[in-house]
Amino acid sequence: MSTPRTVLITGGNRGIGFAIAEKFLELGHRVAVTARSGDGPKGSLTVIADVTDGDSLTAAIATVEEKLGPIEVIVANAGITKDTLLMRMSDEDFESVIDTNLTGSFRLVKRGITSMIKQRFGRVIFISSVVGLLGSAGQVNYASSKSALVGFARSLTRELAARGITANVVAPGFIETDMTASLPAEQQAEYKKTIPAGRFATPAEVASVVAWLASDDAAYISGAVIPVDGGLGMGH
Repeated sequence: MSTPRTVLITGGNRGIGFAIAEKFLELGHRVAVTARSGDGPKGSLTVIADVTDGDSLTAAIATVEEKLGPIEVIVANAGITKDTLLMRMSDEDFESVIDTNLTGSFRLVKRGITSMIKQRFGRVIFISSVVGLLGSAGQVNYASSKSALVGFARSLTRELAARGITANVVAPGFIETDMTASLPAEQQAEYKKTIPAGRFATPAEVASVVAWLASDDAAYISGAVIPVDGGLGMGH
């Protein structure tokens, strides 16, 4: 296996974030998750933090590094949606999604990268979405926030790749979560028709790609966007 690392995942108390934490634990890494409420999987360290509050992240990172050692892998996963068509979207609907999904990633990475620079090793992994590059009606705010992570990762690569730090983007498509499970069966069937693989992904399938990007095997990959979408977003 790869060298055991100290990993910090935002929004690790449910869904994809929880699955990512489980995968890193299974591979023998030291795992911390941030959550506004709830806990990460058994064996992980949960720190209460909100990515819209820089001070809470500063405190969370200090706690993680004190208990688990310098952070080596950051997974920027926390995200929200406030879907509505542009003509109905309020300024607050747009700004709050950007503040969590994009500015929240900035707050996290800016604070978490100090140790990586010192030790000349780091992995930054942004959880984006197929929607970031494909677009989606009713998701101008969400798609904007998720596509912006590509520019973030690529600029970070140009700044820090020479210091042994990589920055990559994982773009999941439709995933089996509580949110997709609550959709009407006909709607789920319609979505599956648009996916060449004909099914939704499991959170574990996304987690495996994230874990691989953090591994020693992916040391020469940076600024990449890796879709985990069953072929939905091909060509983007």
